[in-house]
Amino acid sequence: MIGKLRGIVDAIGESVVILDVAGVGYEIQASARTLRALQVGDQTSLTIDTHVREDAIRLYGFTTEVERSWFRTLQTIQGVGAKVALAVLGILSPVDLANSIALGNWQAVEQTPGVGKKLAQRIVAELKDKAPALAIAGVGVDEVAGAAAPAGALEPQAAAEAVSALTNLGYQPAEAARAVAAAVNEHGADSDTAALIRRGLKELSR
Repeated sequence: MIGKLRGIVDAIGESVVILDVAGVGYEIQASARTLRALQVGDQTSLTIDTHVREDAIRLYGFTTEVERSWFRTLQTIQGVGAKVALAVLGILSPVDLANSIALGNWQAVEQTPGVGKKLAQRIVAELKDKAPALAIAGVGVDEVAGAAAPAGALEPQAAAEAVSALTNLGYQPAEAARAVAAAVNEHGADSDTAALIRRGLKELSR
């Protein structure tokens, strides 16, 4: 199985990128978010999820391991295949998706083309226990390697430290992650650790 490819971006299509690896062009399907971050001629590295079927071998590419983990996790939900999972990740970054699930904000997931209200609610409901671990692992890694974080990106250290602090105080990881997600939602992504902890404690005391 192919797990990672590094090469030169040869071409970018509507839903695929051709990556030239030592003269071999690999056709890799990727989310709209990932494709927007790539430029023809640039060298890049993509984490790959390989799907082998009787009639085809498909490669799905991601800028981070966490994004690939979300891709796999989303497909554990009934009604979500590779196409829908990629579409969700094209609309929401891993951090935004984790926050939406933690806050029960299925409306954000519903913005994905091909995802209706019922499926969005199912995704949020069934992944609420898995989101915290993925959120902690994925905070701040939404940007492409070597590129600057987009304006308003979640500060990785502050959020991770806040979740860790609340967990050390005896709260369950899922509770801590949801509280920090609520804190970020209220105070903004540039909040420092102390502010996130204070707001998180307030949320947990309700």
